[in-house]
Amino acid sequence: MTRTLATRGVVVFALALGAPAWVRAQDKPAGTLTAKPPAAQVPLKIQVVISRYQGEKKISSLPYSLSITGGGGSVAENIAAGPSFIGRANLRMGAKVPVAATTYTPIATGGAGVNPLVSYQYQDVGTNIDCHVWSVDDGRFRVEITIEDSSVYPDEKEIPGTVKGNPSFRSFRGSDSMLLKDGGTAQFTTATDKVSGETVRVDVTLTVVK
Repeated sequence: MTRTLATRGVVVFALALGAPAWVRAQDKPAGTLTAKPPAAQVPLKIQVVISRYQGEKKISSLPYSLSITGGGGSVAENIAAGPSFIGRANLRMGAKVPVAATTYTPIATGGAGVNPLVSYQYQDVGTNIDCHVWSVDDGRFRVEITIEDSSVYPDEKEIPGTVKGNPSFRSFRGSDSMLLKDGGTAQFTTATDKVSGETVRVDVTLTVVK
């Protein structure tokens, strides 16, 4: 009888030792993938330079800087962007330009004349930049950028098909993805304005803030 109780005690003790391992095995089914930890929040600076050329002569150069430190969005958006997502930044810079709109109404006193009425509509001009950054490997970063830029043609330029004294607007939009290392620069896009003949070049530089 004493031997039987001792044997039962050994069996119970062995089952007690094996229970945690059995529970852990049940909690984690075979083939389950462990989620990757989120990417480290590396402070970055993204510089975008929009330059205009007439032939080989540079006629303007406008730099824009964006700082990226955290997710820059809601928790749900950052999780949906993936474990390597570092952050995003947006820039909106511009002005509203008045554009005259003239209408004519008959003169109230009679006659064949007309009464001109001038009203103004406002056109948005400026630069919009949206930037998203992911960590890749070997110290590289995937940078996705969307740029929208609009401006008014200079007054001294003769624009075909337009009326003198009325403003004319130009615009371009580009979206691209590139791989950059710390201190690296890449040409985002090059485009030529078919009206003025000017070439627009956009360069992007990434810097890790120490």
